[in-house]
Formats: sequence, C-alpha cells, structure tokens
Amino acid sequence: MDRSASRRTVLGGVLGGIGAAAVAGSTAGPAAAATGPAEGAHGGKGTPRPVAPVNQEVAARFGPEYKTLPAAVAGVDIEPLIGIGSAADIAAKRKAMTDYIWKGAGRPKTLPTVETGVSAPDFASLTGVRRIDRLTVPLRHQVSAKVYDIVPHRAWNRRLALYHNGHGEPFDTMLRTVQPLLDRGYRVMAYAMPFQHWNQQQIADPKDPAKLLPNPSHRELPPWESAEFSTLTFFLEPLTVTLNYAQATYQPKSVEMIGLSGGGWTTTVFSALDPRVTRSYPTAGSLPFFLRPASPKPRPTTGDFEQTKDALPGFYAATSDDFLDMYVLASVGAGRGQLQILNRFDECCFNGVGHRVYQAPVRDRVALLAGGRPEQGRWDLLEDATHDDHTISPYALSVILWDLDTTNVTT
Repeated sequence: MDRSASRRTVLGGVLGGIGAAAVAGSTAGPAAAATGPAEGAHGGKGTPRPVAPVNQEVAARFGPEYKTLPAAVAGVDIEPLIGIGSAADIAAKRKAMTDYIWKGAGRPKTLPTVETGVSAPDFASLTGVRRIDRLTVPLRHQVSAKVYDIVPHRAWNRRLALYHNGHGEPFDTMLRTVQPLLDRGYRVMAYAMPFQHWNQQQIADPKDPAKLLPNPSHRELPPWESAEFSTLTFFLEPLTVTLNYAQATYQPKSVEMIGLSGGGWTTTVFSALDPRVTRSYPTAGSLPFFLRPASPKPRPTTGDFEQTKDALPGFYAATSDDFLDMYVLASVGAGRGQLQILNRFDECCFNGVGHRVYQAPVRDRVALLAGGRPEQGRWDLLEDATHDDHTISPYALSVILWDLDTTNVTT
C-alpha cells in the first residue's frame, strides 16, 4: 500500500510522496513516462502519479546502510530543528538571507544584456526550438554569468522553467529534462554554476584587481568572501537578474525551477530566497546539516564550498537547521510547492534513507503554515531507488512532469 496516498489527499493531490522508487534498470516504463503523453494531451487532474518499485538488482549491490535509518538519527527531535513557524519567521529568514548575500543592498533590480538568436552548440540536439537568446549578467571581480533563454517553437504556455546544472555534470540530464518542457510549450532558461561549463573564465585577484587569476574551483573562493562582498552572488545573482528580465519583457504566469546536484542546492536556496519561483524540484542537492555525517559512502556528503557552515558561517547561522528552514521557505505561498528528490543509491552524495526522518515534519509544517490549503503551499519528498546514478532519472522526471501537468496554477 502506498502510505503517501492519504497524505496526497490531504494536500490536494499536488506533490508526489515518498512513494516508491523505481523499475529495474532503464526499462521502457519510466523512460516512456518521462517523455509525457502525446502532444496536446499532457497530464490532467485525474492522471495518477507515476510510481515504480525499488530496483532490486541495484539494491542487492548495497549494504544495509542504504536501506535502514542511520544510528545518528535515533532520538533526534526534528520539530525544533525547523525554525519557521509563522509568516513573520518567513519574512525574517528571507531578509537575513538577502542581507547576507547582497550586504544590505537588497535584491538586485538590474537586467542582463541580451543577444537574440545566438548559436548554442550545447543545445543543438534539442528539437522544437524557435530560437535561443543569450543573457549575460555582469558580476563583481570581472566575472559574468551567461544564461540561455530557449524559446519553444510551439505556442508558449505562459510558463517559464529554470533548469540549473551542477558541478560539471554531463549535459545529457539537462537535455533530457529540457526537451519535454519545450514539447509542453515551456520557455526554458538554462544555467551553469559559476566557473563551470560555459561560465569558465578568469577572475580578478582580490588583492590586485588589475591581475586576472585562472578559472577557480568553488573551494578556492574563500579569499573573495568578505564583510563587503559575498561569493554567493556568483551563484544567485544570475537567477535574480534573468528573472527580472523575464518579468519585465514577457511576463510568465508561473516560474518552475529544476536543478541537479549543485544545481539542486541552487534550486533549494533560490526558491527559498525568491518567492517568484512557483514550484521547485531540487534533485540530489542537499541534506539538512544534522544528517550530513550519517549519509552512506562512497564519499562524505558534506557538500561543496557554498553549502558548508565552515565556508559561510554568516549565511548558515540559524539556531535551527538552515536547510529544513529553506525547504519550508520554498514551499509556502500562493501556488507554491516543492518536491525534493533524493536518490537512495546515488553514486555521489545525499544518499541512503536518513531523509525519511524529516519528510513528515517538514511536510506537515508547510501544511500548517498554509492553513491546510494546498494552493497556499505544499512540500514533499520523492525517494528514487530506480538506479544508482547521480542524475534526474527517467522515473523522477516523469513525476516532475506529472506534477507540472496536474498543478498548473495558470488555470
């Protein structure tokens, strides 16, 4: 029995629950589901959420630490770790985040420079593209960010999807995610992390602005972090400025955001920071701080520079757990919702099943703040056990598309 069924009923059938996680290997079922129904017949409010069993062939290769709750969660009371309990808390937390990132100057109101109809070889395999525009956002220290605004050939559905790639992940997941969005009539903006992919570039020496240094890794950014400047602007300002542009020019009726890995972290933070994001789907991008040491190997799940307290103690400064707070911030508001996706057998990070201890408390806190009205906020978590990759699987993508198809806030 799918125990999340009753929860989805309470929340209006909006976001998929922990549900199940996936088919053995890459069978035709989830892959076919990920492409969606035939054109013009996507989803519908009566369409059931895609479900799939645990991939037992994959599960057999992993030990019990990937299938049972870690000892570190025993006796942990989740409720006090969620510091958001009122609308005032939401406003205060969002202001504190904004003040840290932009040092009290507020969210930027600037616009990018725009080049229309550019050649973009990274997206050459996409079909149904009318044109691609390149948006350039100037940042500090002689750094800039490039974002690709992909216009669908079919009639625009008045919705904008933001896709954010991670730390050098191959483009296959991005392209496989963007294609069905274009097929559904979404306009899509594609983002790369700072100093990754098409954003590789030099940066001015913080001690000598006339001197340019080679393209840094994120763990090399601490020298640029100061009381007057936060390196988080490299990650979050491009989203803010390009969303300013979208609102000023073609005015989408809703904004969805999907991100993988480091892009999943970016999706978590930005959707918490900016209520203009309607629904968000961070994938394999974060765990609350209290769970980081308990995530199974093969490598420690401590997070990259931008999501560690040691690197940014002024940003991650809550007495509660900052990530649990951000999940709530990303989910409360008219038409807003978040579905966090974590891969149980992820080859990289944020794996295992420790997340099960906070799923219900976060979901219920959001429902409480939304007054029990799903149209005023909803949150849930999808545990994907269909594979052992660091990706948005075909199954997870089918659930994302189902959620978008069945919860269109523009109707």
